[in-house]
Amino acid sequence: MQYAVPRRGVPAASALRKWARSAAPHADLTLRIVGSGEGRTLNRKYRRKSRPTNVLSFEGGDIVLCHPVVVREARAQGKTVAAHYAHLVVHGVLHLRGFAHGSTMERREVRTLARLGFADPYAVE
Repeated sequence: MQYAVPRRGVPAASALRKWARSAAPHADLTLRIVGSGEGRTLNRKYRRKSRPTNVLSFEGGDIVLCHPVVVREARAQGKTVAAHYAHLVVHGVLHLRGFAHGSTMERREVRTLARLGFADPYAVE
């Protein structure tokens, strides 16, 4: 676990680890929580987009979550910050396991999050 932002408002490390392990029980991962500046820099470098994004997954087991983006999206979607973090951690881990965006990945996300007690992140209310 690496924090490049103050931990206030970020879910506990134990919760982040639990969510990551739910999608890859035996994986050796690093979760890094960053601010907008680092999120923008990484997204520009690796995706050629000049804005921060919510989650980036890197071969070798690194997942970067941009805290301000996660919080903003959670509010906009009417979710708790914890629920959105859980979704994005699971999402990032599944990318590391070789899954690409699509219905198979989404079904895995929904099932994994349900086991953790979270609602379907793709359900429109």
